[in-house]
Amino acid sequence: MLDLDQLRTFVAIAEHGSFTRAAEAVYKTQSAVSMQMRRLEERVGRPIFYRDGRMSRLTEDGDRLLHYARRLVQLNDETLAAFDDSEVAGFVRLGTPDDYADRFLPEILARFSRTHPKAEVSVVCAPTPNLSELIRNNELDVSIVTHVPKFSQQGSEAIRREPLLWVASARHATENEAPIPLALGRATCDWRKAALAALQASGRESRILYSSWNSTAVGAAVLAGLAISVLPESAVRPGMRVLTEAEGFPRLPDCEIGLLRSWRQNGRVTEALVEHIISSLDNLSVTQLSAAAE
Repeated sequence: MLDLDQLRTFVAIAEHGSFTRAAEAVYKTQSAVSMQMRRLEERVGRPIFYRDGRMSRLTEDGDRLLHYARRLVQLNDETLAAFDDSEVAGFVRLGTPDDYADRFLPEILARFSRTHPKAEVSVVCAPTPNLSELIRNNELDVSIVTHVPKFSQQGSEAIRREPLLWVASARHATENEAPIPLALGRATCDWRKAALAALQASGRESRILYSSWNSTAVGAAVLAGLAISVLPESAVRPGMRVLTEAEGFPRLPDCEIGLLRSWRQNGRVTEALVEHIISSLDNLSVTQLSAAAE
C-alpha cells in the first residue's frame, strides 16, 4: 500500500521545488522528508526526483506519480469529510479572474451561502498568472483559472470547455475596418495570443487599440464599436455580435476553465466550496460521456 503521508509530502515538494520549503509546509524536519521520499521511491521502484542546482525536479516517473498522488490525497480528505457530521464553518480564500467573477460567482456564492451559512468566503479578483502565484504562496485556498497546459503541471483541473469567439458591436461594422482594431488582454493573455496568431495565419492585418486585464473595459470598447475582441461563449453580452469564418474571422481554439488548489489547505470548508464550483461550472463530464457514446 502507498503511504498517504508520504504522498502528501511528495506533493508539497513538487509544489515548493525544494525539500527544505516542503518540510516547513508539512511540519516535518528535512531529514524526515528525505527519509519519506527514499521510502516512496523504494515503494514505486523508480527515481522520482533529480537535482537541478539547488532545486529538486521531478523525473518523468515523478510527474506520473504526482498526478496520482494529488488524486489520492484529495480522495482521502474528501472521504474523511464525508463522515464528519459537524457543520461546515470557517474561512476560505477564493481567487478568480474578474470576467469569471461577473459570470459565475453570483450563483456559486449564493448557493454556497444558503447551504453553509457559517462559512465565510474572501474573494480576490486577478489575472490567472497572478492567481497561480498566490496559490503557490499559500495566499489562496482555491482559484478558478483559465486552464492552459502550464497550469496542468501545477495541478489545475479542467472543469469547463467553451468555444472562444470573435465578437463585435451589434450596432457597428467595426470588423470592416483595416487594420482591424482589437481590444484584448495583456501580452501574457492566452486568448490574446490565440487571436493574434489566428489573424496572422489568415493574413489579416490588425492593431491592438485597447489592452486591459479588466473584462468590463474590454467589453465596453466592443459595445461602443471601437474594437472587436475574443470571448468565451458564455461571456457574450447583449449588444454583441459573433463574427464567423464566413466573414473572414478564423476559427479559434476552445478555452477551458480550471481549478487550482493549495494542497496545504484541505479543510472541509474549502472542499465544500470546490464542490459548489464544480457543480455550477462543470460541462466536461457531459462532453466526455457523449464522446464515449460515439
